[in-house]
Amino acid sequence: MMSTPDVLSARILIVDDQEANIVLLEQLLADAGYTNVTSTEHPQEVCAMHRKNAYDLILLDLQMPVMDGFQVMEGLKTNEADSYLSVIVLTAQPGHKLRALQAGAKDFISKPFDLVEVRTRIHNMLEVRLLYKRLENYSKLLEQTVAERTAELRESEARFRSLTELASDWYWEQDESGSFTKVSGPVLEMLGIRVASLADGDSAVEASGWNKAERELLQSKIAARQPFLDFIFSRVNDDGSSQKFQVSGQPMFNQSSRFVGYRGIGVELIAKH
Repeated sequence: MMSTPDVLSARILIVDDQEANIVLLEQLLADAGYTNVTSTEHPQEVCAMHRKNAYDLILLDLQMPVMDGFQVMEGLKTNEADSYLSVIVLTAQPGHKLRALQAGAKDFISKPFDLVEVRTRIHNMLEVRLLYKRLENYSKLLEQTVAERTAELRESEARFRSLTELASDWYWEQDESGSFTKVSGPVLEMLGIRVASLADGDSAVEASGWNKAERELLQSKIAARQPFLDFIFSRVNDDGSSQKFQVSGQPMFNQSSRFVGYRGIGVELIAKH
């Protein structure tokens, strides 16, 4: 529930072409402790006043010359900054109540006024309105927090990749099928082969000179979706020279805990000779 000071300081606008009705409502609201009450006898001014002051509640007479209350509500609907039209209509015509609610009014007060009813309906409507505003503000704050956190994560990921590139010969990512999706660093020149999956089969191992036992062990870790740290494997080139590499990787999962691939870093331990 909203606190009493919040309700009593809410911005209220009275719209009625009869000065006596305005005076009566102003006095009633003042006696109840409301401190921010404005009034006008000119309905054609209401939309501009609401855009400027963003009233928490409008007490709107329906029977007025020049522009009646139904026309005022239609005009208020064009205010895109306020998706919740907080209007209580004032009417002596019982047949107008349903039409007013269909037009967007949230409640009604019958004329002649019952002072207890007026105070109760106004207080209840303001509580609803202020709670709605609090929820709206919370949603905006949540959206801003999510946007800021997303930006921080992207910046953190960029820093991480930058550091891994400095600390290793290459950074890599593979999708769930084992195909490389991202590679940074001189991996092509360093490996001297087409970039393939770290879990390639026997034919690829034999063709590229990789140590079969080492590759099978690495393949088993990847198949089990296990992380691996400083895993060492080697290959013999066609010219008889050898290379040794150290690679670390970890599995990646999406928000639904579904495996989507691996990412990691690698370095060459022994240069070609």
